[in-house]
Amino acid sequence: MIQSVLIYEDNDLLRESVGSMIAASELRLAGAFNNVLSAGEQVKNLNPDFILMDIDMPGMTGIEAVRRIRTFNTTVHIIMLTVFDDNKNVFEALRAGASGYLLKKHISTKLFDALSEVQEGGAPMSPSIARMVIQSMQQPAQNYQLTQREKEILSSLSKGNSYKLIASEFEISIDTVRTHIKKIYEKLQVHSQTEAVSKAINEKLV
Repeated sequence: MIQSVLIYEDNDLLRESVGSMIAASELRLAGAFNNVLSAGEQVKNLNPDFILMDIDMPGMTGIEAVRRIRTFNTTVHIIMLTVFDDNKNVFEALRAGASGYLLKKHISTKLFDALSEVQEGGAPMSPSIARMVIQSMQQPAQNYQLTQREKEILSSLSKGNSYKLIASEFEISIDTVRTHIKKIYEKLQVHSQTEAVSKAINEKLV
């Protein structure tokens, strides 16, 4: 089965160039977009095998898009496209769930090698970024001081359950569920269900 690639890149020339490379290869171009505002819906509809994701995008960053995608799809290979390789954004993208990254200046020569590497279970990145990732893994997990009930509700939330289902599951009122979720948001320092679930998954809180 031919594997497909979805591209998110706001530079029109680069997006078209990469799209042409994909189209001329044994892969299929699933789509190419200049922003990630509808990335969640597009990934669900197009179901690509690979995503090439620019980090700096208008309206919403590629990093936030990765977080959202990872809340419902943990298997698609996501390679970040970036101008600089030794910076905080690359590190945050990997922590958000990216499979690796590729410098834009190397796209013409290393794109297909990077795709092959992630498919084989590797993670294309520089030694300096790899070291940052390892160091972060060695640091103790942050304690958000969630109560046992808050952890249970967060776990239920991460499974896609509605407030009504959560209330039924724990035999509490919907208002009580809302109160718990408000406290969870405050403790995790997030502002939405998507952010809370993403953080819970990324930091293995559930």
